[in-house]
Parts: sequence; structure tokens; C-alpha cells
Amino acid sequence: MSSVDGGDGSVAFPFTAPDPVEPPPEYAQLLRDRPVVRARIPSGDPVWLVARHEDVRRVLSDRRFSREAITAPGAPRLLPIAEGSKSVFVMDPPEHTRLRRLVAGAFSPARMRALRPEVERLADELVTAMAKEGPPADLMAGLAGPLPITVICRLLGVPYEDVGRFRAWTDIMLSFAHGRREEVVAARQALSQYLTGLIAAKRARPTDDVLMALIEAADDGDRLDDEELLAFGYTLLGAGYHATTAGLTHAVLALLRRPGELDRLRERPELLPAAVEELLRTSQAGGGLGALRIATEDVELSGVRIAAGEAVLPLINAANRDPAVFTDPDALCLDREPNPHLSFGHGIHHCLGAQLGRMELQAGLAALLRILPGLRLAVPETELTWSAGLAFARPDALPVTW
Repeated sequence: MSSVDGGDGSVAFPFTAPDPVEPPPEYAQLLRDRPVVRARIPSGDPVWLVARHEDVRRVLSDRRFSREAITAPGAPRLLPIAEGSKSVFVMDPPEHTRLRRLVAGAFSPARMRALRPEVERLADELVTAMAKEGPPADLMAGLAGPLPITVICRLLGVPYEDVGRFRAWTDIMLSFAHGRREEVVAARQALSQYLTGLIAAKRARPTDDVLMALIEAADDGDRLDDEELLAFGYTLLGAGYHATTAGLTHAVLALLRRPGELDRLRERPELLPAAVEELLRTSQAGGGLGALRIATEDVELSGVRIAAGEAVLPLINAANRDPAVFTDPDALCLDREPNPHLSFGHGIHHCLGAQLGRMELQAGLAALLRILPGLRLAVPETELTWSAGLAFARPDALPVTW
């Protein structure tokens, strides 16, 4: 297939993309020639990579592919997921069904609609502050970092002065670089202690935030226990902060590479919701490393037999470029319709915070387009450096001018 081929016909994964904003060339090769292929991950464990949209949807929704099985001792994993984790992110029914039912109300459409004005106001304040300081500015420090973490702190009821510690802990916890196990464990323990204290304080003095809603969530007397509350806190910090920070920087870079599309979006802001969907589809911000599953029965995908007990990784970013589903899949079409991308997952594990993520991307881009005319990079793109070893790829800094 390419230089990644191993002697046994397997490939080495993750792939190294020459351009962090574009998919690795292996994705197109897999879609065309080998939609289901054996691979080896850095731990040395074998996995099946699945590339085509139809197969990826099936893996994400078919209950014969277990999320919970990846938490078993000795199971292959690409991210430092704790053994026996009680996160809804890595549970199967019926426990997943129970937890999802309990937490769904905290992310209800009504709650998210109520949050929108605050998110839009925060995005405007951050970009206005950048404008007052004058160009150049670091978009990572000015908007892409503080917007998501501030929103998550608001949801959890966390004092903003603790943001620095949250960032440090989650950066380490979401690292998949080898040799950092002790750091990961220490960061998890520090975050656990903090969230445990926060939960206790809220029980003593109730507040109006999502964490309080989770504490109070009940269904026929069933409630989340402390371990489940902690696990959900981890999930919010990881997915809500890191994923959105990376997603916003990738969206901005994609538009800055296409000044004509950037101008079009500025002139026609009504395109923004559809544009965000297309930017999500084409984004490489998340590698989908957390989507790993274990087959619980023999299953056939694209003519390849997956045996019970084997690990399967659905390549969401490859599926989002499948020419069988998306016309001209490598083009950025800001008004693409329909757009059945899988960036928020599919099936029972579809992201609970999808509406919030969309809202933050729309608010951040809208503020940039409205307040910073002529937005462009302040340095050649080749000078950007990228954070290595994180689940969500992002530049260390994003210098812009206007």
C-alpha cells in the first residue's frame, strides 16, 4: 500500500500527516484499496482499521463492537483510559443507557439555548480584547484556548482562577506519548481531589450549573455516584476543552488558506451554521483515537472477517472523506448539503456536547469575522509548531494579524 506496510501486511498507526490540517495520504489509499486493514499501534497491539463511511457508522452503532471492553486489563488502547473506568464514554448498555439517561438533562436543548447568549458574549469580549491590544495577536491565547475552558468552567461551576491547573492536568491526561504513565496518574489524582472537593462544596451549597444538575440528576431514585460524577468531569474537561480548542484553530486555519471563502462567509454570515458542519467534516483536530472498540462476536466488514476479541478502530476522519458519500470530498464546500459527517460520532455514543461544540465554533468564528477585518496569519504557516502527543492536534500558538 505504501511505506507504512509491515512485513506481515499490517500498517503502523497512527499515520504521520505531512500537513496537520489535512488527512494523511494513507486515508485515501485505504478508502480506495483496503477499507479494512490490520495495523499495529505504538503499544504493539494489533487493531483493525476501518475507513469507509458505511463500515465506520456500523462499528459506531453495532453493539457487537464494545467500548467497555477496552477498559479491561491488558486491552489495547491508544489513550490513557483507566481500567474499569466509569465514564459514560466507555460503557456499554445497560450501564451506558442508565448513565446517559441521568446526564442527558444537563445538556438539554433548552439549557444549551439558554447558554448561547453567554457563549456569544464571551467570544465577542475575547476578540474585542484582541482588537484593542492591536495586531499581531496569538489566536490560541486570545480566543481558542480561553473560550472553551471558560465555558467548561462555567458549566462545572469552577472558579476561573483555577483554569491554569485544569489546563495542565488535562494536557497530561490526554497525552498518548509513551513514558508518561506516572505523570498521567499524578494529574488524574490531582484533578480527582479537586473535583471531589468541588462536588462536596456544591452539595453543601447548591449552585446553578451543569455539575449541580448532574449531582441532582435522578431517575426513579437512581443517582450518579461520586465516581461517576468524577468520570463525567474528566469527560467534560477533555472533550469540551481540548476538542473545541483544537477544532476552532483548525477551522480558522482552513479558512485562512481560502481567503475567498473567508470573505464569502464574512459577507454571508447566514452560511455560518452550514460552514461549521463542513469545517467539522474536513477537520483533522481529533484523530478519533478514542473510538477504539473490541468485537464481541465475529463480524464481517467490507468482506473482511473480524474475529471476536479483536480490536477495531473506526477512522472517522477517513469516513468523512469517503467519495461514496461526499461529492468532491477533499473540497471545502461551505454550503454542503446534505452533510452526514461523523465528527461527533454516531449511535448511542453520539457526543452529548455536540450542540455546545457547534455553538462555540459558530460564536468564535462569528466574532472573528465581525471584529477583525482582513484576518490573516502573521507568520508563514511553515513556522507554526504543533503540540505533539495530544489526542487533539493543535498549534502551540497561532499568530494572526488584521
